[in-house]
Amino acid sequence: MTATDQYASVRYLVQDVRTAIDFYTTHLGFTVNTDVAPAFADVVRGPLRLLLSGPASSGARATPDDVASAGRNRIHLVFDDLDSEIARLRDAGLTFRSDVVSGPGGHQILLADPDGNLVELFQPAR
Repeated sequence: MTATDQYASVRYLVQDVRTAIDFYTTHLGFTVNTDVAPAFADVVRGPLRLLLSGPASSGARATPDDVASAGRNRIHLVFDDLDSEIARLRDAGLTFRSDVVSGPGGHQILLADPDGNLVELFQPAR
């Protein structure tokens, strides 16, 4: 088993790898694993390895144009105190793509990275 086998990996296509690194490390608690910007970087948070592929990366070039836009898929990050996270991120100047939605499983809100890739911030029901 290699080190990357310890993670579930998700690829996000980004226009500026450095901007994406800064977003995920500054605001969402990721750490840099690999940085070969401007082509590619990967950042890690717990068992999630987020692959940030710039326009020059092989991952971005392999994506057909008709499926290259961001969709409803998103990574899902769990927090103990969603209200505090929302306040902290708003204080940092970030805007959300949804209001808080509550359901039987908990509360969630959607945030977009600088390229429009969605991040779901979630607090499980107690």
